[in-house]
Amino acid sequence: MTDSPKPVDVVLIGGGIMSATLGALIKLLQPEWSIAVYEKLGRVALESSNPWNNAGTGHAALCELNYMPQAPDGSVETSKAVAINEQFQVSRQLWSFLISKGLIKDPESFINSTPHMTFVKGADNVEYLRKRYEALSHEPLFAGIEFSDDPRVIYGWSPLLMRDRQKDEVVAATRVPAGTDVDFGSLTKQLFDYITANGATLNTEHNVTGLKKQKDGTWKIAMKHLVGGTPTIVNARFVFVGAGGGALNLLQKAGISEIKGFGGFPISGEFLRTDNPAVVREHQAKVYGKASVGAPPMSVPHLDKRVVDGEASLLFGPYAGFSPKFLKSGSWLDLPRSIRLHNLGPMLAVARDNLDLMKYLIGEVFASRAKKMEALKEFMPTADPKDWYLITAGQRVQVMKKDAKKGGVLQFGTEVITAKDGSIAGLLGASPGASTAVPIMLDLIERCFPSEYPTWVPQLKKMIPSLGTRLNESPAKAKKEISATAEVLNISA
Repeated sequence: MTDSPKPVDVVLIGGGIMSATLGALIKLLQPEWSIAVYEKLGRVALESSNPWNNAGTGHAALCELNYMPQAPDGSVETSKAVAINEQFQVSRQLWSFLISKGLIKDPESFINSTPHMTFVKGADNVEYLRKRYEALSHEPLFAGIEFSDDPRVIYGWSPLLMRDRQKDEVVAATRVPAGTDVDFGSLTKQLFDYITANGATLNTEHNVTGLKKQKDGTWKIAMKHLVGGTPTIVNARFVFVGAGGGALNLLQKAGISEIKGFGGFPISGEFLRTDNPAVVREHQAKVYGKASVGAPPMSVPHLDKRVVDGEASLLFGPYAGFSPKFLKSGSWLDLPRSIRLHNLGPMLAVARDNLDLMKYLIGEVFASRAKKMEALKEFMPTADPKDWYLITAGQRVQVMKKDAKKGGVLQFGTEVITAKDGSIAGLLGASPGASTAVPIMLDLIERCFPSEYPTWVPQLKKMIPSLGTRLNESPAKAKKEISATAEVLNISA
């Protein structure tokens, strides 16, 4: 067994975008601190941060209807959509800072301009989309949003949506030219390259098996090298568990009281993909539709242009399903092993209240390829099965938590779990996830490093000019910051 000679200042468990973002922030703010990263797989960014395991939308609420659901009285409310967009702008600002300082590569390697569209069918949905457009068009962060119910205009935006569609079909779309496509796998790798070039150590094929708080306040981390089988003990002053679906199990092993009552609800999925250049070049957008009744928010159908390693493809999906695995490379026993006395009640309450969701997911699991192609043809009537093939998406583990009224609720979002003393923290949940990694990690360091944070604020404001303010409250400020980051990132403003 090998032991670390002295405590590492920061240990990051998991090689995804969250750990990479936190590591970069700490290296920028406190460059003398030691950082060690431990990843179970052979490379970083192979799970949820991998470009083929997520839709890479660059979530900014420009096209995702689930951030602005219609109320029973028919009204729409913009606050959640605006908040998501604010968060994405914060991420853009940090990426711009890193590029301007030469700390990560050219922006085209991970972010590209791709208009974001929403497409709906039927009179009721068209009226809802019109209301959504009218509400958002007054928000500074959504300046430039367009609406049309004219098939000829929509054809000009995206020919594949309209070609061979019934002429009397009632349709509408919104479009934001300043949307983006983000390869979070490439960004993750570059962030890790930056921190390792500046003293951090990256250890792949290391499986963390235990976490125990020591009397001196440090954490004893037990792990095993998956190739040689060598057990290792590392002590850390601070631990971040950014292991995606594996975070729940590790936080449970740490034994912190804050994790009690939390469970995980895994959702798997697939996408149809085409690399046919003739098809790809006719769809220069990300188009979101409206979810089926009973479908989880992450299953909203969308036809996306993706750019990975400089090559463009189209994805359609996701086709949701159920698997007890918490990671794509996980175990079929992940779900049952996560059950504890303290989370059994909330999990049973969620199961009781979400029978329709379970029925939907099981139905998706057994859906034929022909049925999946039918769903694609609702978006793209001319879709040819010969051009498309199925790929398996990453696992998403949604948060189940205690609720005073219902006993337990299923939460579609992210949740930062922090120990009372701030010595360990972890992230549970999924969407919008990667797109909002920077504000999530900023919130984490403020909570976990309360003594240091005030001294970091001046440097953080150099990296993130809007820190502590709301861009949407000032049209001039919103325009200025969006234009500034767009110029550095070489994308549309």
